[in-house]
Amino acid sequence: MKKKSFLIFISLWIGLMTSVEGIELKFNTQDFAPFSYEADGVVAGPAVDIIKKICSEMQIKCSFRLLPWRRAQQEMKNGKAHGMFLIGWNKKRSKWLYLSPPITKSQYSFFVPQNNPLYYKKTTDIVGYRVGVYGESNTSESLEELKNQMIESNLQPIKIIMKYDDIILFNMLNNENRNIDAVYSNTKVGYAIINQRHLKNIRHAGIHKKLNYYIGFSKQYTDKAIVNQFNATFKKLHKNGVIPTILNKYNMEAAKIE
Repeated sequence: MKKKSFLIFISLWIGLMTSVEGIELKFNTQDFAPFSYEADGVVAGPAVDIIKKICSEMQIKCSFRLLPWRRAQQEMKNGKAHGMFLIGWNKKRSKWLYLSPPITKSQYSFFVPQNNPLYYKKTTDIVGYRVGVYGESNTSESLEELKNQMIESNLQPIKIIMKYDDIILFNMLNNENRNIDAVYSNTKVGYAIINQRHLKNIRHAGIHKKLNYYIGFSKQYTDKAIVNQFNATFKKLHKNGVIPTILNKYNMEAAKIE
């Protein structure tokens, strides 16, 4: 019985190895420092390092492109790329994407000018606020949900100012533009913009939501068996401490895998 089981295992393993021979996975991302960015002409960041390690373990080729986010997603839908990163989960995405295990823990937060006394703890703290957000994105969807909750609670809802670039919003906030009271952003992205742009008039005003980030794969254009093997390899590397070590280099925390 043991010999038979061993032979079955070997057969399955050989089948998997054969199935990935010659495979290339193409990944799209956006300029989303510190999670993804261009360095010395190549796409870099924690997810790139993780994906490269997984692809090396699987003995497959992986390539990366950094694009405007709308184009990155559209190329996924057109079959020009297999995966995109790093993304938050939402119902719309679950319809057309397979997800990796959670990669890293993250947060959405409010940022305000230094002279604004806001320390966000509950919805009533931002009644009537004009809030900027990058979108359309998972971040903007989260803010829309918050606005709808305010309406359902009979609170004066926030007014959402959506722009195609976080930097525009943070510059508006830093200059105390009268059309905006706060920016809603990924916490690490907000701090990265503040530091890179030397914006002295902005501070963090509180966390609204905690979430995990994932790698997404096109259901239409990516073989589910390859996704399963990719995810199994990720889990093995996570268990062996490789994934947490990579993330620690970027001052990021690995998400828990159940």
